[in-house]
Amino acid sequence: MAAAVDTEKVTDTFDVGAGTAQVNHDLDCGLLAEAKDATDQEHQMSIIQAIKLYPKAVGWSLVLSLAIIMEGYDLILLGSFYAFPTFVQKYGELRPDGSYQISAAWQAGLGNGARAGEILGLFATGIISERFGYRKTMLGALFALTGFVFILFFAKDVVMLQVGEVLCGIPWGVFQTLTTTYAAEVCPVALRAYLTTYVNLCWVIGQFIASGILRGMLSRSDEWSYRIPFALQWIWPVPIAVGVFLAPESPWWLVRKGRNEEAGKSLRRLTRKNDPNFNVERTVAMMIHTNEIEKNVSQGTSYLDCFRGTNLRRTEISCLVWGIQVLCGTGLMTYSTYFYKQAGLPTTQSFNMTLAQYGLGIIGTLGSWFLLTRFGRRTMYLGGLVILDILLLAIGFISIAPASNPRASWAIGSLLLVFIFVYDTTIGPVTYSLVSEIPSTRLRSKAIVCARNLYIFCSIINGVITPYMLNPTAWNWRAKTGFFWAGSCSLCLVWAYFRLPEPKGRTYGEIDDLFERRIPARKFKETKTNLFEGQIDVYDEDKATVEMLETTAKAN
Repeated sequence: MAAAVDTEKVTDTFDVGAGTAQVNHDLDCGLLAEAKDATDQEHQMSIIQAIKLYPKAVGWSLVLSLAIIMEGYDLILLGSFYAFPTFVQKYGELRPDGSYQISAAWQAGLGNGARAGEILGLFATGIISERFGYRKTMLGALFALTGFVFILFFAKDVVMLQVGEVLCGIPWGVFQTLTTTYAAEVCPVALRAYLTTYVNLCWVIGQFIASGILRGMLSRSDEWSYRIPFALQWIWPVPIAVGVFLAPESPWWLVRKGRNEEAGKSLRRLTRKNDPNFNVERTVAMMIHTNEIEKNVSQGTSYLDCFRGTNLRRTEISCLVWGIQVLCGTGLMTYSTYFYKQAGLPTTQSFNMTLAQYGLGIIGTLGSWFLLTRFGRRTMYLGGLVILDILLLAIGFISIAPASNPRASWAIGSLLLVFIFVYDTTIGPVTYSLVSEIPSTRLRSKAIVCARNLYIFCSIINGVITPYMLNPTAWNWRAKTGFFWAGSCSLCLVWAYFRLPEPKGRTYGEIDDLFERRIPARKFKETKTNLFEGQIDVYDEDKATVEMLETTAKAN
Protein backbone atom coordinates (compact mmCIF):
# COMPACT_ATOMS: atom_id res chain seq x y z
CA MET A 1 0.00 0.00 0.00
CA ALA A 2 1.33 3.42 -0.85
CA ALA A 3 2.58 5.52 2.01
CA ALA A 4 0.11 8.23 1.06
CA VAL A 5 -2.70 6.41 2.85
CA ASP A 6 -0.90 6.34 6.22
CA THR A 7 -1.80 9.16 8.61
CA GLU A 8 1.28 10.53 10.41
CA LYS A 9 0.77 12.56 13.58
CA VAL A 10 3.64 14.95 14.35
CA THR A 11 4.22 17.39 17.21
CA ASP A 12 6.46 20.41 16.54
CA THR A 13 7.83 22.53 19.40
CA PHE A 14 8.89 26.15 19.01
CA ASP A 15 10.23 28.65 21.55
CA VAL A 16 8.11 31.82 21.55
CA GLY A 17 9.43 34.53 23.83
CA ALA A 18 9.59 33.17 27.37
CA GLY A 19 7.21 30.30 26.69
CA THR A 20 6.78 27.18 24.57
CA ALA A 21 4.01 26.54 22.05
CA GLN A 22 3.07 23.08 20.88
CA VAL A 23 1.18 22.62 17.64
CA ASN A 24 -0.26 19.26 16.68
CA HIS A 25 -0.93 19.00 13.02
CA ASP A 26 -1.44 16.32 10.42
CA LEU A 27 1.30 16.56 7.82
CA ASP A 28 -0.29 14.02 5.45
CA CYS A 29 -2.68 16.12 3.41
CA GLY A 30 -2.21 13.52 0.65
CA LEU A 31 -4.67 11.17 2.37
CA LEU A 32 -7.36 13.84 2.35
CA ALA A 33 -6.75 14.60 -1.32
CA GLU A 34 -6.99 10.92 -2.26
CA ALA A 35 -10.11 10.44 -0.15
CA LYS A 36 -11.73 13.44 -1.82
CA ASP A 37 -10.86 12.12 -5.30
CA ALA A 38 -12.34 8.70 -4.47
CA THR A 39 -15.51 10.33 -3.11
CA ASP A 40 -15.89 12.46 -6.24
CA GLN A 41 -15.39 9.39 -8.41
CA GLU A 42 -18.16 7.50 -6.58
CA HIS A 43 -20.57 10.41 -7.12
CA GLN A 44 -19.78 10.51 -10.83
CA MET A 45 -19.98 6.73 -11.35
CA SER A 46 -23.05 5.48 -13.20
CA ILE A 47 -24.65 2.09 -12.59
CA ILE A 48 -23.17 0.64 -15.79
CA GLN A 49 -19.71 1.96 -14.93
CA ALA A 50 -20.00 0.55 -11.42
CA ILE A 51 -20.94 -2.90 -12.73
CA LYS A 52 -18.02 -2.84 -15.18
CA LEU A 53 -15.60 -1.78 -12.45
CA TYR A 54 -16.94 -4.02 -9.65
CA PRO A 55 -18.14 -7.21 -11.44
CA LYS A 56 -16.42 -9.48 -8.91
CA ALA A 57 -17.93 -7.59 -5.97
CA VAL A 58 -21.37 -8.09 -7.49
CA GLY A 59 -20.69 -11.81 -7.95
CA TRP A 60 -19.37 -12.42 -4.44
CA SER A 61 -22.23 -10.46 -2.87
CA LEU A 62 -24.78 -12.48 -4.84
CA VAL A 63 -23.17 -15.73 -3.68
CA LEU A 64 -23.16 -14.83 0.03
CA SER A 65 -26.74 -13.53 -0.13
CA LEU A 66 -27.92 -16.96 -1.29
CA ALA A 67 -27.79 -18.02 2.36
CA ILE A 68 -30.97 -15.99 2.93
CA ILE A 69 -32.82 -18.36 0.61
CA MET A 70 -32.54 -21.03 3.31
CA GLU A 71 -34.11 -18.82 5.97
CA GLY A 72 -36.96 -17.69 3.70
CA TYR A 73 -37.46 -21.32 2.65
CA ASP A 74 -37.78 -22.82 6.10
CA LEU A 75 -39.81 -20.09 7.81
CA ILE A 76 -42.45 -20.17 5.07
CA LEU A 77 -42.23 -23.96 4.99
CA LEU A 78 -43.25 -24.12 8.62
CA GLY A 79 -46.07 -21.60 8.26
CA SER A 80 -47.44 -23.42 5.20
CA PHE A 81 -47.26 -26.81 6.93
CA TYR A 82 -50.12 -25.72 9.20
CA ALA A 83 -52.40 -26.14 6.18
CA PHE A 84 -50.62 -29.31 4.95
CA PRO A 85 -52.77 -32.43 5.60
CA THR A 86 -50.07 -35.06 6.30
CA PHE A 87 -48.01 -32.72 8.47
CA VAL A 88 -51.05 -31.73 10.55
CA GLN A 89 -52.00 -35.40 11.02
CA LYS A 90 -48.47 -36.20 12.23
CA TYR A 91 -47.95 -33.30 14.64
CA GLY A 92 -51.49 -31.99 15.25
CA GLU A 93 -54.40 -32.99 17.45
CA LEU A 94 -57.70 -34.63 16.51
CA ARG A 95 -60.67 -32.27 16.82
CA PRO A 96 -64.25 -33.33 17.69
CA ASP A 97 -65.32 -32.88 14.05
CA GLY A 98 -62.75 -35.47 12.90
CA SER A 99 -60.24 -33.01 11.44
CA TYR A 100 -56.68 -32.41 12.62
CA GLN A 101 -55.35 -29.05 13.78
CA ILE A 102 -52.09 -27.84 15.32
CA SER A 103 -53.18 -25.69 18.24
CA ALA A 104 -52.63 -21.93 18.16
CA ALA A 105 -50.26 -22.28 21.13
CA TRP A 106 -47.98 -24.71 19.26
CA GLN A 107 -48.19 -22.68 16.07
CA ALA A 108 -46.97 -19.67 18.03
CA GLY A 109 -44.32 -21.75 19.81
CA LEU A 110 -42.84 -23.27 16.66
CA GLY A 111 -42.65 -19.99 14.76
CA ASN A 112 -41.23 -18.10 17.71
CA GLY A 113 -38.72 -20.85 18.46
CA ALA A 114 -36.88 -20.05 15.24
CA ARG A 115 -36.99 -16.34 16.05
CA ALA A 116 -35.62 -16.92 19.54
CA GLY A 117 -32.72 -18.78 17.97
CA GLU A 118 -32.18 -15.88 15.58
CA ILE A 119 -31.84 -13.47 18.50
CA LEU A 120 -29.01 -15.60 19.90
CA GLY A 121 -27.37 -15.82 16.48
CA LEU A 122 -27.67 -12.09 15.88
CA PHE A 123 -26.04 -11.04 19.13
CA ALA A 124 -23.26 -13.59 18.65
CA THR A 125 -22.67 -12.34 15.11
CA GLY A 126 -22.13 -8.74 16.20
CA ILE A 127 -19.28 -9.88 18.45
CA ILE A 128 -17.79 -12.81 16.51
CA SER A 129 -17.81 -11.18 13.06
CA GLU A 130 -16.09 -8.03 14.36
CA ARG A 131 -13.32 -10.17 15.80
CA PHE A 132 -12.84 -12.91 13.19
CA GLY A 133 -14.28 -11.34 10.04
CA TYR A 134 -17.35 -11.99 7.93
CA ARG A 135 -16.07 -15.02 6.01
CA LYS A 136 -15.09 -17.17 8.98
CA THR A 137 -18.34 -16.35 10.79
CA MET A 138 -20.41 -17.30 7.73
CA LEU A 139 -18.55 -20.59 7.27
CA GLY A 140 -19.17 -21.55 10.91
CA ALA A 141 -22.89 -20.78 10.57
CA LEU A 142 -23.24 -22.84 7.39
CA PHE A 143 -21.54 -25.81 9.05
CA ALA A 144 -23.83 -25.55 12.09
CA LEU A 145 -27.00 -25.32 9.98
CA THR A 146 -26.09 -28.50 8.10
CA GLY A 147 -26.12 -30.38 11.41
CA PHE A 148 -29.24 -28.75 12.83
CA VAL A 149 -31.37 -29.72 9.82
CA PHE A 150 -31.02 -33.37 10.93
CA ILE A 151 -33.19 -32.57 13.96
CA LEU A 152 -36.02 -31.25 11.76
CA PHE A 153 -35.76 -34.17 9.37
CA PHE A 154 -35.95 -36.85 12.07
CA ALA A 155 -38.39 -35.03 14.38
CA LYS A 156 -40.77 -37.54 15.98
CA ASP A 157 -43.04 -35.05 17.69
CA VAL A 158 -43.79 -31.35 17.92
CA VAL A 159 -41.33 -30.90 20.82
CA MET A 160 -38.41 -32.16 18.70
CA LEU A 161 -39.54 -29.82 15.93
CA GLN A 162 -39.41 -26.96 18.43
CA VAL A 163 -35.81 -27.78 19.37
CA GLY A 164 -34.79 -27.97 15.70
CA GLU A 165 -36.35 -24.62 14.90
CA VAL A 166 -34.58 -22.89 17.81
CA LEU A 167 -31.18 -24.29 16.82
CA CYS A 168 -31.64 -23.53 13.11
CA GLY A 169 -32.55 -19.97 14.03
CA ILE A 170 -29.00 -19.33 15.34
CA PRO A 171 -27.23 -19.57 11.93
CA TRP A 172 -30.16 -17.79 10.25
CA GLY A 173 -29.45 -14.83 12.53
CA VAL A 174 -25.85 -14.87 11.28
CA PHE A 175 -27.01 -14.84 7.66
CA GLN A 176 -29.39 -11.92 8.18
CA THR A 177 -26.63 -9.71 9.53
CA LEU A 178 -23.63 -10.61 7.42
CA THR A 179 -25.23 -10.89 3.98
CA THR A 180 -26.62 -7.36 4.25
CA THR A 181 -23.43 -5.94 5.77
CA TYR A 182 -21.16 -7.60 3.20
CA ALA A 183 -23.30 -6.37 0.31
CA ALA A 184 -23.13 -2.81 1.67
CA GLU A 185 -19.35 -2.84 2.11
CA VAL A 186 -18.00 -4.38 -1.09
CA CYS A 187 -19.72 -2.11 -3.61
CA PRO A 188 -19.72 1.61 -4.54
CA VAL A 189 -22.61 4.02 -3.93
CA ALA A 190 -24.14 3.36 -7.36
CA LEU A 191 -24.64 -0.36 -6.61
CA ARG A 192 -25.35 -0.24 -2.88
CA ALA A 193 -29.15 -0.23 -3.11
CA TYR A 194 -29.28 -3.04 -5.66
CA LEU A 195 -26.99 -5.49 -3.87
CA THR A 196 -28.62 -4.90 -0.48
CA THR A 197 -32.17 -5.23 -1.86
CA TYR A 198 -31.09 -8.44 -3.60
CA VAL A 199 -31.13 -9.92 -0.09
CA ASN A 200 -34.90 -9.43 -0.10
CA LEU A 201 -35.09 -11.13 -3.49
CA CYS A 202 -33.28 -14.16 -2.04
CA TRP A 203 -35.80 -14.20 0.81
CA VAL A 204 -38.71 -14.24 -1.65
CA ILE A 205 -37.02 -16.88 -3.81
CA GLY A 206 -36.77 -19.12 -0.75
CA GLN A 207 -40.45 -18.60 -0.04
CA PHE A 208 -41.35 -19.32 -3.67
CA ILE A 209 -39.31 -22.55 -3.73
CA ALA A 210 -40.90 -23.74 -0.47
CA SER A 211 -44.42 -23.05 -1.75
CA GLY A 212 -43.71 -24.80 -5.06
CA ILE A 213 -42.30 -27.90 -3.35
CA LEU A 214 -45.24 -28.11 -0.93
CA ARG A 215 -47.69 -27.71 -3.80
CA GLY A 216 -45.99 -30.63 -5.55
CA MET A 217 -46.10 -32.77 -2.39
CA LEU A 218 -49.85 -32.41 -1.85
CA SER A 219 -50.47 -35.58 -3.87
CA ARG A 220 -48.38 -37.67 -1.43
CA SER A 221 -50.04 -39.10 1.66
CA ASP A 222 -46.99 -40.54 3.44
CA GLU A 223 -44.44 -39.01 5.81
CA TRP A 224 -42.07 -38.16 2.91
CA SER A 225 -44.47 -35.43 1.83
CA TYR A 226 -43.04 -33.27 4.64
CA ARG A 227 -39.67 -34.95 5.20
CA ILE A 228 -38.48 -34.30 1.64
CA PRO A 229 -39.01 -30.52 1.96
CA PHE A 230 -36.91 -30.58 5.15
CA ALA A 231 -34.19 -32.68 3.47
CA LEU A 232 -33.87 -30.26 0.56
CA GLN A 233 -32.25 -27.76 2.95
CA TRP A 234 -29.05 -29.81 2.74
CA ILE A 235 -28.59 -28.76 -0.89
CA TRP A 236 -27.58 -25.16 -0.13
CA PRO A 237 -24.83 -25.03 2.54
CA VAL A 238 -22.02 -26.81 0.66
CA PRO A 239 -21.97 -24.71 -2.56
CA ILE A 240 -22.50 -21.50 -0.58
CA ALA A 241 -19.65 -22.46 1.79
CA VAL A 242 -17.31 -22.96 -1.17
CA GLY A 243 -18.20 -19.48 -2.42
CA VAL A 244 -17.71 -17.93 1.02
CA PHE A 245 -14.33 -19.64 1.41
CA LEU A 246 -13.10 -18.21 -1.91
CA ALA A 247 -14.60 -14.72 -1.42
CA PRO A 248 -12.43 -11.77 -0.30
CA GLU A 249 -12.94 -10.24 3.13
CA SER A 250 -14.76 -6.92 3.43
CA PRO A 251 -12.21 -4.09 2.88
CA TRP A 252 -14.10 -1.89 5.38
CA TRP A 253 -13.66 -4.54 8.08
CA LEU A 254 -9.94 -4.75 7.28
CA VAL A 255 -9.57 -0.95 7.50
CA ARG A 256 -11.32 -0.94 10.89
CA LYS A 257 -8.72 -3.48 12.02
CA GLY A 258 -5.86 -1.30 10.72
CA ARG A 259 -4.97 -3.84 8.02
CA ASN A 260 -4.80 -1.33 5.17
CA GLU A 261 -2.51 -3.41 2.96
CA GLU A 262 -4.97 -6.32 3.06
CA ALA A 263 -7.86 -3.93 2.39
CA GLY A 264 -6.12 -2.89 -0.82
CA LYS A 265 -5.64 -6.53 -1.84
CA SER A 266 -9.29 -7.24 -1.11
CA LEU A 267 -10.35 -4.28 -3.28
CA ARG A 268 -8.24 -5.57 -6.14
CA ARG A 269 -10.07 -8.89 -5.92
CA LEU A 270 -13.43 -7.09 -5.95
CA THR A 271 -12.71 -4.91 -8.99
CA ARG A 272 -11.73 -5.38 -12.61
CA LYS A 273 -8.04 -5.93 -13.05
CA ASN A 274 -5.88 -3.03 -14.30
CA ASP A 275 -8.75 -0.61 -14.81
CA PRO A 276 -7.19 2.79 -15.68
CA ASN A 277 -10.09 4.67 -14.05
CA PHE A 278 -9.70 3.05 -10.64
CA ASN A 279 -7.13 3.80 -7.95
CA VAL A 280 -7.01 1.35 -5.04
CA GLU A 281 -5.03 3.72 -2.81
CA ARG A 282 -7.62 6.47 -3.21
CA THR A 283 -10.50 4.16 -2.29
CA VAL A 284 -8.67 2.84 0.78
CA ALA A 285 -7.89 6.46 1.73
CA MET A 286 -11.62 7.25 1.59
CA MET A 287 -12.33 4.29 3.89
CA ILE A 288 -9.60 5.39 6.33
CA HIS A 289 -10.91 8.95 6.26
CA THR A 290 -14.50 7.84 6.97
CA ASN A 291 -13.30 5.54 9.74
CA GLU A 292 -11.32 8.38 11.34
CA ILE A 293 -14.34 10.70 11.22
CA GLU A 294 -16.47 8.11 13.00
CA LYS A 295 -13.73 7.44 15.57
CA ASN A 296 -13.69 11.13 16.41
CA VAL A 297 -17.46 11.17 16.83
CA SER A 298 -17.65 7.91 18.81
CA GLN A 299 -14.56 6.00 19.92
CA GLY A 300 -16.28 2.72 20.79
CA THR A 301 -17.67 -0.14 18.72
CA SER A 302 -19.72 -1.90 21.40
CA TYR A 303 -23.47 -2.47 21.44
CA LEU A 304 -23.76 0.31 24.01
CA ASP A 305 -22.19 2.77 21.54
CA CYS A 306 -25.16 2.21 19.21
CA PHE A 307 -27.23 4.19 21.72
CA ARG A 308 -24.83 7.09 22.37
CA GLY A 309 -24.74 10.51 20.74
CA THR A 310 -25.84 10.73 17.13
CA ASN A 311 -25.71 6.94 16.87
CA LEU A 312 -28.88 6.76 18.98
CA ARG A 313 -30.90 8.41 16.21
CA ARG A 314 -29.29 6.19 13.57
CA THR A 315 -30.02 3.05 15.58
CA GLU A 316 -33.63 4.15 16.15
CA ILE A 317 -34.16 4.59 12.40
CA SER A 318 -32.52 1.28 11.51
CA CYS A 319 -34.50 -0.61 14.14
CA LEU A 320 -37.92 0.83 13.33
CA VAL A 321 -37.40 0.57 9.57
CA TRP A 322 -36.90 -3.16 10.00
CA GLY A 323 -39.60 -3.51 12.66
CA ILE A 324 -42.14 -1.93 10.31
CA GLN A 325 -41.65 -4.88 7.98
CA VAL A 326 -43.75 -6.78 10.51
CA LEU A 327 -45.89 -3.98 11.89
CA CYS A 328 -47.26 -2.98 8.48
CA GLY A 329 -49.28 -6.21 8.29
CA THR A 330 -46.97 -8.82 6.81
CA GLY A 331 -48.09 -11.29 9.46
CA LEU A 332 -50.81 -12.21 7.00
CA MET A 333 -48.12 -12.99 4.44
CA THR A 334 -46.20 -15.32 6.77
CA TYR A 335 -49.34 -17.36 7.40
CA SER A 336 -50.77 -16.77 3.92
CA THR A 337 -51.58 -20.39 3.05
CA TYR A 338 -53.33 -20.86 6.39
CA PHE A 339 -54.99 -17.45 5.95
CA TYR A 340 -56.36 -18.40 2.53
CA LYS A 341 -57.74 -21.62 3.95
CA GLN A 342 -59.41 -19.86 6.88
CA ALA A 343 -60.79 -17.26 4.45
CA GLY A 344 -62.71 -20.04 2.73
CA LEU A 345 -60.50 -21.28 -0.14
CA PRO A 346 -59.88 -25.04 -0.70
CA THR A 347 -56.48 -26.46 0.33
CA THR A 348 -55.20 -26.87 -3.24
CA GLN A 349 -56.23 -23.34 -4.21
CA SER A 350 -54.67 -22.00 -1.01
CA PHE A 351 -51.29 -23.40 -2.05
CA ASN A 352 -51.79 -22.14 -5.61
CA MET A 353 -52.45 -18.64 -4.29
CA THR A 354 -49.36 -18.82 -2.07
CA LEU A 355 -47.23 -19.87 -5.04
CA ALA A 356 -48.63 -16.96 -7.06
CA GLN A 357 -47.98 -14.44 -4.28
CA TYR A 358 -44.28 -15.27 -4.04
CA GLY A 359 -43.98 -15.22 -7.81
CA LEU A 360 -45.38 -11.69 -7.67
CA GLY A 361 -42.93 -10.97 -4.85
CA ILE A 362 -39.99 -11.82 -7.11
CA ILE A 363 -41.36 -9.57 -9.86
CA GLY A 364 -41.96 -6.80 -7.33
CA THR A 365 -38.39 -6.93 -5.97
CA LEU A 366 -36.95 -6.77 -9.47
CA GLY A 367 -39.24 -3.84 -10.21
CA SER A 368 -38.03 -2.04 -7.09
CA TRP A 369 -34.57 -1.70 -8.65
CA PHE A 370 -35.98 0.58 -11.34
CA LEU A 371 -38.04 2.59 -8.84
CA LEU A 372 -35.08 3.07 -6.48
CA THR A 373 -33.14 4.86 -9.22
CA ARG A 374 -36.02 7.24 -9.90
CA PHE A 375 -37.65 7.87 -6.52
CA GLY A 376 -35.17 7.01 -3.77
CA ARG A 377 -35.68 5.15 -0.49
CA ARG A 378 -37.87 7.56 1.50
CA THR A 379 -40.45 8.15 -1.23
CA MET A 380 -40.82 4.43 -1.95
CA TYR A 381 -41.09 3.59 1.75
CA LEU A 382 -43.79 6.18 2.46
CA GLY A 383 -45.70 5.37 -0.72
CA GLY A 384 -45.62 1.67 0.09
CA LEU A 385 -47.06 2.22 3.57
CA VAL A 386 -49.93 4.33 2.18
CA ILE A 387 -50.94 1.65 -0.35
CA LEU A 388 -50.60 -1.21 2.14
CA ASP A 389 -52.81 0.64 4.62
CA ILE A 390 -55.55 1.02 2.00
CA LEU A 391 -55.35 -2.66 1.02
CA LEU A 392 -55.59 -3.84 4.64
CA LEU A 393 -58.69 -1.73 5.19
CA ALA A 394 -60.23 -3.18 2.02
CA ILE A 395 -59.53 -6.75 3.22
CA GLY A 396 -61.15 -5.95 6.54
CA PHE A 397 -64.30 -4.48 5.00
CA ILE A 398 -64.74 -7.35 2.53
CA SER A 399 -64.48 -9.83 5.41
CA ILE A 400 -67.75 -8.43 6.77
CA ALA A 401 -69.51 -10.37 3.99
CA PRO A 402 -70.90 -13.83 4.97
CA ALA A 403 -68.27 -16.59 5.16
CA SER A 404 -70.34 -18.66 2.73
CA ASN A 405 -69.81 -16.08 -0.03
CA PRO A 406 -67.12 -17.54 -2.37
CA ARG A 407 -66.66 -14.25 -4.21
CA ALA A 408 -65.65 -12.53 -0.99
CA SER A 409 -63.07 -15.26 -0.30
CA TRP A 410 -61.54 -14.84 -3.75
CA ALA A 411 -61.58 -11.05 -3.42
CA ILE A 412 -59.72 -11.25 -0.11
CA GLY A 413 -57.19 -13.66 -1.63
CA SER A 414 -56.69 -11.38 -4.63
CA LEU A 415 -56.16 -8.32 -2.44
CA LEU A 416 -53.57 -10.19 -0.41
CA LEU A 417 -51.75 -10.95 -3.67
CA VAL A 418 -51.71 -7.24 -4.46
CA PHE A 419 -50.55 -6.57 -0.90
CA ILE A 420 -47.58 -8.93 -1.35
CA PHE A 421 -46.68 -7.36 -4.70
CA VAL A 422 -46.71 -3.82 -3.27
CA TYR A 423 -44.77 -4.89 -0.17
CA ASP A 424 -42.04 -6.62 -2.20
CA THR A 425 -41.80 -3.62 -4.50
CA THR A 426 -41.42 -1.07 -1.69
CA ILE A 427 -41.09 -1.86 2.03
CA GLY A 428 -39.50 -5.30 1.66
CA PRO A 429 -36.44 -4.49 -0.47
CA VAL A 430 -36.02 -0.84 0.54
CA THR A 431 -35.60 -1.88 4.18
CA TYR A 432 -32.42 -3.82 3.38
CA SER A 433 -30.98 -0.78 1.65
CA LEU A 434 -31.83 1.56 4.53
CA VAL A 435 -30.57 -0.61 7.40
CA SER A 436 -27.22 -1.01 5.66
CA GLU A 437 -26.81 2.71 4.84
CA ILE A 438 -28.08 4.49 7.96
CA PRO A 439 -25.65 3.11 10.64
CA SER A 440 -22.03 4.26 10.87
CA THR A 441 -19.50 1.93 9.26
CA ARG A 442 -17.84 1.16 12.60
CA LEU A 443 -21.14 0.13 14.18
CA ARG A 444 -22.91 -1.24 11.10
CA SER A 445 -22.88 -4.93 12.00
CA LYS A 446 -24.01 -4.25 15.58
CA ALA A 447 -26.67 -1.73 14.50
CA ILE A 448 -28.03 -4.28 12.02
CA VAL A 449 -28.09 -6.83 14.85
CA CYS A 450 -30.14 -4.43 17.00
CA ALA A 451 -32.46 -3.67 14.08
CA ARG A 452 -32.96 -7.31 13.20
CA ASN A 453 -33.63 -8.13 16.83
CA LEU A 454 -36.43 -5.57 16.96
CA TYR A 455 -37.78 -7.18 13.79
CA ILE A 456 -37.67 -10.57 15.49
CA PHE A 457 -39.26 -9.18 18.65
CA CYS A 458 -42.12 -7.82 16.54
CA SER A 459 -42.25 -11.15 14.70
CA ILE A 460 -42.57 -12.98 18.01
CA ILE A 461 -45.52 -10.80 18.98
CA ASN A 462 -46.97 -11.39 15.52
CA GLY A 463 -46.26 -15.09 15.84
CA VAL A 464 -48.23 -15.18 19.08
CA ILE A 465 -51.30 -13.15 18.11
CA THR A 466 -51.74 -14.02 14.39
CA PRO A 467 -52.43 -17.74 14.93
CA TYR A 468 -55.02 -16.78 17.55
CA MET A 469 -56.56 -14.26 15.14
CA LEU A 470 -56.86 -16.80 12.34
CA ASN A 471 -57.35 -20.10 14.16
CA PRO A 472 -61.02 -21.21 14.32
CA THR A 473 -60.37 -22.74 17.77
CA ALA A 474 -59.18 -19.37 19.15
CA TRP A 475 -60.28 -15.80 18.32
CA ASN A 476 -61.46 -16.74 14.82
CA TRP A 477 -61.12 -13.22 13.39
CA ARG A 478 -60.23 -14.61 9.94
CA ALA A 479 -59.87 -11.80 7.39
CA LYS A 480 -61.12 -9.19 9.86
CA THR A 481 -57.50 -9.22 11.02
CA GLY A 482 -57.01 -6.66 8.24
CA PHE A 483 -58.55 -3.97 10.45
CA PHE A 484 -56.00 -4.57 13.20
CA TRP A 485 -53.00 -4.35 10.88
CA ALA A 486 -54.42 -1.31 9.08
CA GLY A 487 -54.28 0.61 12.37
CA SER A 488 -50.73 -0.56 12.99
CA CYS A 489 -49.70 0.41 9.46
CA SER A 490 -51.11 3.94 9.96
CA LEU A 491 -48.90 4.48 13.02
CA CYS A 492 -45.88 3.28 11.04
CA LEU A 493 -46.67 5.81 8.32
CA VAL A 494 -46.73 8.71 10.80
CA TRP A 495 -43.32 7.73 12.22
CA ALA A 496 -41.74 7.29 8.78
CA TYR A 497 -42.92 10.69 7.57
CA PHE A 498 -41.19 12.54 10.41
CA ARG A 499 -38.14 10.35 11.08
CA LEU A 500 -37.02 8.54 7.92
CA PRO A 501 -34.24 10.33 5.95
CA GLU A 502 -33.18 9.90 2.30
CA PRO A 503 -29.63 8.45 1.98
CA LYS A 504 -29.77 8.01 -1.82
CA GLY A 505 -26.55 9.01 -3.58
CA ARG A 506 -24.64 9.73 -0.37
CA THR A 507 -21.29 8.22 0.58
CA TYR A 508 -20.96 6.88 4.11
CA GLY A 509 -18.86 9.89 5.08
CA GLU A 510 -21.56 12.29 3.88
CA ILE A 511 -24.25 10.40 5.79
CA ASP A 512 -22.06 10.70 8.90
CA ASP A 513 -21.85 14.45 8.34
CA LEU A 514 -25.61 14.89 7.95
CA PHE A 515 -26.33 13.01 11.16
CA GLU A 516 -23.60 14.85 13.05
CA ARG A 517 -25.15 18.17 11.96
CA ARG A 518 -28.55 16.84 13.13
CA ILE A 519 -30.25 17.57 9.80
CA PRO A 520 -34.02 16.78 10.02
CA ALA A 521 -35.15 13.71 8.09
CA ARG A 522 -37.27 15.69 5.62
CA LYS A 523 -34.27 17.90 4.69
CA PHE A 524 -31.70 15.15 4.11
CA LYS A 525 -32.28 15.03 0.37
CA GLU A 526 -31.66 18.70 -0.45
CA THR A 527 -28.98 19.46 2.18
CA LYS A 528 -25.54 19.96 0.65
CA THR A 529 -22.44 18.59 2.32
CA ASN A 530 -18.73 18.99 1.63
CA LEU A 531 -16.62 16.88 3.94
CA PHE A 532 -13.30 18.07 2.65
CA GLU A 533 -13.73 21.82 2.27
CA GLY A 534 -13.86 22.43 6.02
CA GLN A 535 -10.97 20.08 6.71
CA ILE A 536 -8.81 21.64 4.02
CA ASP A 537 -9.44 25.01 5.69
CA VAL A 538 -8.21 23.52 8.98
CA TYR A 539 -5.05 22.27 7.35
CA ASP A 540 -4.45 25.68 5.80
CA GLU A 541 -4.87 27.30 9.22
CA ASP A 542 -2.46 24.77 10.76
CA LYS A 543 0.15 25.51 8.12
CA ALA A 544 -0.25 29.27 8.55
CA THR A 545 0.10 28.90 12.33
CA VAL A 546 3.23 26.78 11.98
CA GLU A 547 4.79 29.31 9.60
CA MET A 548 4.00 32.17 11.98
CA LEU A 549 5.51 30.34 14.93
CA GLU A 550 8.61 29.46 12.95
CA THR A 551 9.06 33.10 11.95
CA THR A 552 8.56 34.27 15.54
CA ALA A 553 11.00 31.69 16.86
CA LYS A 554 13.70 32.77 14.39
CA ALA A 555 13.15 36.45 15.23
CA ASN A 556 13.60 35.69 18.93
